[in-house]
Amino acid sequence: MIDLHTHTNESDGTYTPAELVAEALAKNLDALAVTDHDTFAGYDLALPLARARGFDLVCGIELSTRLALSRGDKKTVHLLGYFLHEPPSVEFRGWLAELQAGRRERNVRLITRLKSLGVSIELAEVEALGRSLAGRPHFAKILVSKGYATSIQHAFRDLIGEEAPGFVERDSPNIAIAIQRVIAGGGIPVAAHPIRLGIRDHGAEEAAIAEMRDAGLLGLEVFHSDQSASDSARYLGLAKKYDLAITGGSDFHGGTKPNIQLGSGAEGNVNVPKQVLDNLRLKFRS
Repeated sequence: MIDLHTHTNESDGTYTPAELVAEALAKNLDALAVTDHDTFAGYDLALPLARARGFDLVCGIELSTRLALSRGDKKTVHLLGYFLHEPPSVEFRGWLAELQAGRRERNVRLITRLKSLGVSIELAEVEALGRSLAGRPHFAKILVSKGYATSIQHAFRDLIGEEAPGFVERDSPNIAIAIQRVIAGGGIPVAAHPIRLGIRDHGAEEAAIAEMRDAGLLGLEVFHSDQSASDSARYLGLAKKYDLAITGGSDFHGGTKPNIQLGSGAEGNVNVPKQVLDNLRLKFRS
């Protein structure tokens, strides 16, 4: 079994890169992808540890993008990029640095918004917790520790979630641009957890996936902890229909999402065979 969707504490997970590799080995996984948000810092730290153990570690990334649907709606789409045969290009890493700068600028605006609501929080606190990549999950933890919220969920619901008064939107790239950046950087762009598009009508959901395919999307995360067996069956059918590569992973975050286990997801609902990775490498061999 493999897991192609995981996060370290260099992003919004709680496991260090070393702990994540050790956990993968303890669970006898055949391969692991580190897909931190907007950073390769976790992968870069994990790589020498994995190599020392002869473990198959895949370089990945998860990007927040915007999709403007033909009917006028805008959706946030998380885009996974897998670099299967070569490291990400220097140009791609440079573009990533620009995204990180945009994230930091959003964090400054978010702090200003929260202070206007009577919530005292400083950028240094968030960045000390978020390490190379500070984001809203780190804000949420600080809000809980300071007593402004009783839980992470409460912090998002009442303060920093998309429907909350403290929400500040980040300037995410259009998905077509992000897809082409990943491809130009040597990677394979894959739509993460399509269930989170939140499109209940299956016909409209299919149309959105088709739009992404037309923009250059090459894969679909068929297996994910948030997706039921029937969801996975539907996405498998769409992947085949639109000639999209099949991927899957738990979206492991450690203590941030304690119900999700590395390699097996939520209550064992994710079981991705090594053949999925083998097929990816064959399909997109350099």
